[in-house]
Amino acid sequence: MTAPVLWWVLSGLSIAFLLADWRQAPLDLTMHAGFVLVTAFLGPLGLVLYLLAAREPLPGMHRRYIRARWKQAVGSTLHCVAGDSVGIVGAAVLVRLVRIPMVWELLIEYAAGFLVGWLVFQSLFMKDMAGGSYGRAVVQMLFPEWLSMNGVMAGMGSVMVLGMRGAATASPSRPTFWFLMSLALATGALVAYPLNWWLVAHQLKHGLMSTAPAPVHDRAAHAAPPPRVVPGQRLAASAASVLLLLAALALAVGA
Repeated sequence: MTAPVLWWVLSGLSIAFLLADWRQAPLDLTMHAGFVLVTAFLGPLGLVLYLLAAREPLPGMHRRYIRARWKQAVGSTLHCVAGDSVGIVGAAVLVRLVRIPMVWELLIEYAAGFLVGWLVFQSLFMKDMAGGSYGRAVVQMLFPEWLSMNGVMAGMGSVMVLGMRGAATASPSRPTFWFLMSLALATGALVAYPLNWWLVAHQLKHGLMSTAPAPVHDRAAHAAPPPRVVPGQRLAASAASVLLLLAALALAVGA
């Protein structure tokens, strides 16, 4: 059994566990779907993140268990990667049907991933966080999705440029193509994690959200304050994400 095939077998087993274990993590439906979708690519890595960050260890402890900042950042990152991956992977399969320069391929995949992540996963699925208004959610989630998407695409683009140069890995009909897409998404998630940590820390993006009832004495602790305006830090984070993205594009131009 080759490494790509073994990886997909492990991914299938990991997804089966997530579905069977659904009730052990009282998360909202969107986050559950995000874990399943991401695990389809990250395989056992997605399962490990679920076990460490989202699964309730004991009854009644879920809200307290997921409160740690690093776990909230994991949830934010995986939600972003889940949405972006739908657009990115879909575009990657389509553009591979025609031979175009790698830099244009990355730009098309970036646009597709950003639009799906922003307009669907972040705005449509999470509009309740904007008072139920889709239009307000679109405005609120523009910057967080753009910032996080830059990190995702910077990591993914680098792996795709370096790993998909040959015909054997470039075709979606080959297992190696999907194995490299998994590695690319894992790298994208890793690069995007610090950006999502910053977004969560400044109340600009949500993390894991529990559906478990909150004790009365604990409700005030979970009342999120309005997003703080941090223009200097926002500019620095934007510059860092753009530099990462430009580095990936530079690799593509030289490929």
